[in-house]
Amino acid sequence: MARAITSASFSASPPGAPHLALRRPWITRSVAASLHSSPTGLARSPRLLARATAPVACAPDLLQAAKVTVDEYVRSGMVVGLGSGRASGLAIKYLGRRLREGALKDIVGVPSSVSSASEAAKAGIPLNNYQENLQIDFAFDDADLIEERTLTAVIGRRKFEGGESIIEEKSIVKTASGLAFIVAQNQYTNDLDGSIPVLINSGNWLETAEEIDDLFLGDAEVWRRPSSGNAGPLGGDFPLVTREGHHVLDVIFTSSIPDLAQVAESLDQMDGVVDHGIICGIPCTLMKSKD
Repeated sequence: MARAITSASFSASPPGAPHLALRRPWITRSVAASLHSSPTGLARSPRLLARATAPVACAPDLLQAAKVTVDEYVRSGMVVGLGSGRASGLAIKYLGRRLREGALKDIVGVPSSVSSASEAAKAGIPLNNYQENLQIDFAFDDADLIEERTLTAVIGRRKFEGGESIIEEKSIVKTASGLAFIVAQNQYTNDLDGSIPVLINSGNWLETAEEIDDLFLGDAEVWRRPSSGNAGPLGGDFPLVTREGHHVLDVIFTSSIPDLAQVAESLDQMDGVVDHGIICGIPCTLMKSKD
């Protein structure tokens, strides 16, 4: 059983103390070395520091951010990846309105979830299912969290409403020639905390959960996500099973996350891990609201 590690196990040493890297076994030596030069003591991957920040634009509220995203980046004849979440829902509705008004035409939407497909159908947007060889001209999506300096995103924290797929949502985002994340101001931050959803094979799920728990020893709790009822380390009597047949582990960090890209790299190397909710290394634009 994955152990529930509380924040009480953390050392009270000041930020930047060398032994912090030893308490985080999932941080490589190269990343740990940057603790000594970072004024905050948080590890930063050199490849992330060297990467140019993508454009960031602001709007008065989430609705306006959604509208600006459609007006600025969607053109007639495009195949558009339709994200999931509140902001994406607003963008989908506005895209349908622009089609009805005749401002746009010949748009084909590729929904990333059942909810986005439903919103698009109600908005009158022609749809096509995602396929690996499909050319997507532009995609927009929500994110639960966006790291300021790198625009690394976290998705998948929201409750699955049936037929959701982190794998497909990430595939659409990665395939698109252009990408915009639409988020609220408080989701754009360098104070990285909360959970990272991790997809794992269902057969030996407990063994994988324990390995992830050991990887982030003292830094995170590992809980299997339930389909209903109360959450808990084992996921209750009805653990969530994705449409691809995977379980979802929520790796709940009990302190700030130093480096999302390093977390992603560590998870990618683990047997039993299929995918996770971290999106990094993809050029994108960020549209954020001030609310």
